[in-house]
Amino acid sequence: MSRKHIGLVGARGHVGSELIRLLANHPGFEIAFVSSRERAGQRLADHEPAYTGELRYTALDAAGVAVSNVDAVVLGLPNGLAAPYVAAIDAHDAGLGTASGDTPASRRVVIDLSADFRFDPAWAYGLPERHRVALAGTTRISNPGCYATAMQLALAPVLDLLEGPAQCFGVSGYSGAGTTPGDRNDPAKLHGNLMPYSLVDHLHEREVTRHLGHPVEFMPHVAPHFRGITMTVNAHLRERASLDALRERYAAAYAGEPLVRVVEAAPWVSRIAGRPGAEVGGFALSADGRRLVAVATLDNLLKGAASQALQNLNLAFGFAETAGIPMEDTP
Repeated sequence: MSRKHIGLVGARGHVGSELIRLLANHPGFEIAFVSSRERAGQRLADHEPAYTGELRYTALDAAGVAVSNVDAVVLGLPNGLAAPYVAAIDAHDAGLGTASGDTPASRRVVIDLSADFRFDPAWAYGLPERHRVALAGTTRISNPGCYATAMQLALAPVLDLLEGPAQCFGVSGYSGAGTTPGDRNDPAKLHGNLMPYSLVDHLHEREVTRHLGHPVEFMPHVAPHFRGITMTVNAHLRERASLDALRERYAAAYAGEPLVRVVEAAPWVSRIAGRPGAEVGGFALSADGRRLVAVATLDNLLKGAASQALQNLNLAFGFAETAGIPMEDTP
């Protein structure tokens, strides 16, 4: 299969850096441009040592991205900014299709890392462990949120057993707050602290409620470590269950998943940091068999963003799903 050319927009942050590292080592992808206003004109290799070519950052607007000669565009912009780029790409590709007689399936692939299209039914929701078939060959993919990925991986195997909202207590490293300075990514303010925020109606609460089809109540916190998420979920069950049966459900659900590992003890975030997959475990059941607690961990920059985006790019183009993902780093 010929190499596919990938353009990145808004790739200056932590997630962009991880995605550049993964793409630079992918056997079937080549980075065609990286757009960043702050770094326009600077050599990509000076900021991203994993990349060894001569590419320089550019500062492309929506129209410039639309006319770029690439097979896929990854949008790594803050929430609320992706729509003009998508509209420009759609208009440009539709015009080419009309002129050449191409079908709509020939549109370029667009993967949006923000929340802008996670509620749009016209876009595929890019959680491969739940939507792999729908993602194969599609051209519009909305990458799930990092917290949302952890919640869904922790709850999906028992979704049909749930009664009432599931409570989700999430703790993220401060890289999840991005690179713009603020309280939630200030190591000095976080030192010795656990900082709660957005304790009701968080965006990822609504995202998970929609895509699981079951209500969740989410309480996010930021911790002093740099990367990684710990998600503890508390789920009430419709009927009594045994702990062995529940463990078997999780084992069966993720038996063939290359990036999800079911473990016996509660997983540690320090073990998953810097790795592309997720761990689920620490299962506990109340004496009446009606309340399950489980823990999921993942790296918010990788399975919560960049390595999941690469899974989705691979599925869209027909590569092996884990191509370019360093599987030796999976726990």
